[in-house]
Parts: sequence; C-alpha cells; structure tokens
Amino acid sequence: MKKFRMGTPEMGILLGCLLVVCGALIMLIGFWKAIILIALFGIGYFAGTVDNKSGFIREKANKLIPRKNEPKPIDIRSEILEEQKVKEKAIGADEE
Repeated sequence: MKKFRMGTPEMGILLGCLLVVCGALIMLIGFWKAIILIALFGIGYFAGTVDNKSGFIREKANKLIPRKNEPKPIDIRSEILEEQKVKEKAIGADEE
C-alpha cells in the first residue's frame, strides 16, 4: 500500500481508473442512479471501516456545530502576537 500515495504514478492510474468507472456508470445507468450507488458505497465503506461510529459522528457534528457552552479553541498565533505587543509596550515604557 505504500505505492498508493498522492503524487505517485500508481495513484494517478488508480484515480484515473476510478473516474473511468464513474463515467461508465453515469453513461450506463444515469446520473442520479450513479450518485445513489456511490453514496451507498460510501455508507458501506464507513460502516465497515469506522470502529466507534457514534463517537465519530458526534466528533464530526461537534466540529460543524459547536455547543454554545463549549470553550473556543486557542489561536496560538494571535496569542503570541498579543504577547509580543505587550512586551514591546513594556520595553517602550521602560526606555522613557
């Protein structure tokens, strides 16, 4: 499976074949039926690969719609910039 990494020729061939199959499905059975088939495949893949389904769904839902009482994540860059501004002001006050 190490061969199939993004940016390798093997991955290009794999994705090309996948798109050819999707195109053939659309031409043979129609657009909406192909979309439903792909969606059902995705649901089956999800059901077969994710161990903790309820925890996974809860985590993704909380990322999309955070709870009101939940604290906001800290933005490290803005915190560092604020600290630098405070230090610059302190240094400027000491020089005067």
